[in-house]
Formats: sequence, structure tokens, C-alpha cells
Amino acid sequence: MIPTLILFGLVFGRWWRLSIIAAALGWPVLLAADDVMTVGPGLLGASGLAIANTGVGVLIHKGTLRMMRALRTEAGPLTRQSGR
Repeated sequence: MIPTLILFGLVFGRWWRLSIIAAALGWPVLLAADDVMTVGPGLLGASGLAIANTGVGVLIHKGTLRMMRALRTEAGPLTRQSGR
């Protein structure tokens, strides 16, 4: 469960709102459809855990993206040097 939802957040971190909503709704539906859990209050807890785990993946995605952008702007524009 945890690695699956973290990976989901990593892959779809660009659309973070949609991915968190999809995890919050989709994960409990998947658990109920596969008869892993019965429909009841336990699915609210599963939904909360899905939000938390997907949020971790989204945060990793956003942090990596921010770090890459900072490194790219820190390096500055590429300059062309002639050998002559």
C-alpha cells in the first residue's frame, strides 16, 4: 500500500490536487472491490492513509523539481566558447 501510493504521488505529482483526490477516492474503492475491507468506517482511515502516502510522493516530486530548477538557474546560461 505505502510504496504504491508514494509511487502514484511521484508519478502524478505535477497534478497534485487531482492525484490526492484520486488516491482518497480510488484506494478505498479498490480495497472494497477486492474484498480486502468491508464497507464501513475503516475505509475512512484507509482514505486518510492514502492521502498521507500520496502526499509524501507529491512532496518528493515537488522537492526534486524545485532542486533541479535551482541547480539549473545556479549554473547560468550555457556560453559558447570558440577555440580560436
